[in-house]
Amino acid sequence: MAVYNLTKFTEFILIGLSDIPEVRYPLFMVLAVIYQITLLGNIAILLAIATEKKLHTPMYYFLANLSLLDIFCPSTIVPKILRNLLTKKQNISFLGCALQLFFLIATEGTEVFLLSVMAYDRYVAICFPLRYTLIMTKRLCVQLTTGTWASGFLHALLHTVFTFRLSFCKSNRVNQYYCDIPPVVALSCSSTYVAEMLVLVIGGFLATSTFLITGISYFYIISTILKIRSVEGKRKAFSTCASHLLVVGLFYGTTLFTYVRPSSHHSPAKDRFISMLNVVITPMLNPMIYSLRNTEVKGGLKKILCYKTKT
Repeated sequence: MAVYNLTKFTEFILIGLSDIPEVRYPLFMVLAVIYQITLLGNIAILLAIATEKKLHTPMYYFLANLSLLDIFCPSTIVPKILRNLLTKKQNISFLGCALQLFFLIATEGTEVFLLSVMAYDRYVAICFPLRYTLIMTKRLCVQLTTGTWASGFLHALLHTVFTFRLSFCKSNRVNQYYCDIPPVVALSCSSTYVAEMLVLVIGGFLATSTFLITGISYFYIISTILKIRSVEGKRKAFSTCASHLLVVGLFYGTTLFTYVRPSSHHSPAKDRFISMLNVVITPMLNPMIYSLRNTEVKGGLKKILCYKTKT
């Protein structure tokens, strides 16, 4: 049974990139620019979808939710990183650490579910084009979206509760620049078996199942596209899912590179820097991928820019 009164700390110390002091201010500038680009890019996508009637379809409804997640995810950690780099303070309260971990897992978990829903949407659009509007109704879209957000936040709540019910008395120095499950659990002086098994079993099951849904959807999508005889027909069919396929590849690629690759025993700072890929870089690139490859999104963005120029 956990001995809860063994927790002696009221705050944690985040071991960020401050062990490389000569790059503190250049890194602050780079992260600040990346964060601003991320916010502006995703807000522009949201405005384009809201103002352009052609984009009021299930595909862009899901894309709007993806943009919201790409705003929320880096916002859970980047402002704190910028504050630490600027003030040289690395502390975070116990409650602040729990909230940061909760919202980070919630947004990333919701994005995993949402990407599989978006893959299913593309599967229906390409494999059953005549029945698309009958299948992907507004009610179903709302239900799927509500389910992804609810699943992501419930999943995060479960991990957060079982992580912070542990007793912490070894050290309060989190070997990361934000609160994540592995570095926080490593500080526990009580049994971490349940918390670790939850990550392994539940997290692994959800990640595997959503990956399979996405993979199977694209297997049938590609099979259907290859059956199209005309080159122009293949090009049009593939263009409807190319952006999403790039986003899926980027998300899973950075996730695997961050969490599955062997750690660098000689350069822990390098490991922490690489872990930025999934939570900082990917949200910035997603709106670029959709705006550069999608003519309808580009049209919506041009209208917004033209309207602002006129006003």
